Amino acid sequence: MGDVDMVRALGLAGISSAYFGPPDYSARFSRHVRVVLPWMDEWRAQEQIVTALLGYAESQSEAPVLYPQTDAAVLLASRYRDELGGALRFVLADAELIEQLVDKARFQLLAEGHGLPVPLAHRLRPAQEGAAPALEVPFPVIVKPVQRGGDWTATGALGKALQVRGPQEWRAVWPRLASLRGELVVQQLIPGPESAIESFHAYVDAGGDIAGEFTGRKIRTFPPQYGNSSAVEIIDLPDVAALGRDVLATLDVRGVAKLDFKRDDLGRLHLLEVNPRFNLWHHPAAVAGVNLPAMVHADLSGYRRPPGRRPTRHVTWCAPLLDVRAAYREGMSPGVWLRWARRCAAVSGLSWDDPLPFVRGSLWGAIRRRLPGGDGSARSVGAP
Repeated sequence: MGDVDMVRALGLAGISSAYFGPPDYSARFSRHVRVVLPWMDEWRAQEQIVTALLGYAESQSEAPVLYPQTDAAVLLASRYRDELGGALRFVLADAELIEQLVDKARFQLLAEGHGLPVPLAHRLRPAQEGAAPALEVPFPVIVKPVQRGGDWTATGALGKALQVRGPQEWRAVWPRLASLRGELVVQQLIPGPESAIESFHAYVDAGGDIAGEFTGRKIRTFPPQYGNSSAVEIIDLPDVAALGRDVLATLDVRGVAKLDFKRDDLGRLHLLEVNPRFNLWHHPAAVAGVNLPAMVHADLSGYRRPPGRRPTRHVTWCAPLLDVRAAYREGMSPGVWLRWARRCAAVSGLSWDDPLPFVRGSLWGAIRRRLPGGDGSARSVGAP
C-alpha cells in the first residue's frame, strides 16, 4: 500500500508485489507488480479495503506480507490488525503508539514526556477560536495539520506546513487557518534549509533488536519549503544514528520507523517526527546495501535475513520530474541538473530494467496534464 519506490526496493530482492494505490500512480506499471487491486480511498473506505485485502489474501497459496507506506495505510493496518492478522503477515508498532506517532500533537506530548529533543509546540483547534489566538511558542513558527490530508490545502499552503515569521503575519494568515475543520500544531521553527533535515531509519524485530538501519539527508524538496522530497541521499551520519537508536529504545518501537531530525546552526539535532511505516527512502537504501523491506519479508516468511549493517556507500535518489522543478527554483539550469541526475544511483520509477513506471506513469501523466482539460479528461487521446 504505497508507491513505486517500495515496489522497486522489493523488486531488487526478487520479491514481486500486489499493488494497492491510486490508478494513475506509476507503481502499477512496474514489471515487479503481478496484481493491481481496485483502488479505494484509504481514509474513506476502510472497511471495504479490509474486505478487499482479506479477499485477495485468501485467494493466495500463502499469506501475503503487507507493506503500509502512508499514514492512512498504517492506521488502517493497525486498527484492523486483529482482522487482517489471520490472512496477512506484517510488522507494526504497538497500536496506541502508532496513534500517538501519527497524530503530531499527541507525538509532541509523548516526546516531551520522555524528555526527547523536540522543538516547543502547542495544539490549536481553529474552529473553537475567535481572533488569532496568542501563541505560547516564540516566533518564527511553523503551522501544520495534526494529521496529513483533510482540508489543509484550503489554506493555500504549497507544502506540508506554513511558516509564520511574526505577530503581524500570524494575524494576516489566521482567517485562512480559522476555516479549517481539523486541528493544528504550532511549532517553534528550527532555522535552516531542507538539507538540514537528516533521518534515521530502522527495522526493529519482534525481540526489540535493531535488525537493520541507515541514515540519510534531504537534498531538495518541492515546493522548496516543507514540500515532498524530490532528492535525498543515503549517507553515514553517526550522531544521527546514535540519537535515533536512543529514541527508538525510549519509545519501545517495533517494526519499521523513520525519525526526522533537523540540525541547527550549532550542530544540535532536534527531533521533528517519528513515522512508523515504510517510505521512499527504502529504495536508495536497498541500492546502498540495506534493504529493510526485504529483511521484514525474510523474517515473516522464514527465510534467511539479508545483511542490515548501516551502509557506508553514498547513494543519491531523485524523483526526476519533481526534482528538475525543485532544482530550477534553486537556480540550477536543466542542463546542470541533468548532469547531476545522471549520477543518481536510484531514480524513482526509472531504471533500465523497469522503464514503464516512468514512461507510462510519470512521464505520460505529466504530458496528459498539459493536454486540453489538464485534469485527465484528455484520456481519449491515446492514453494507456
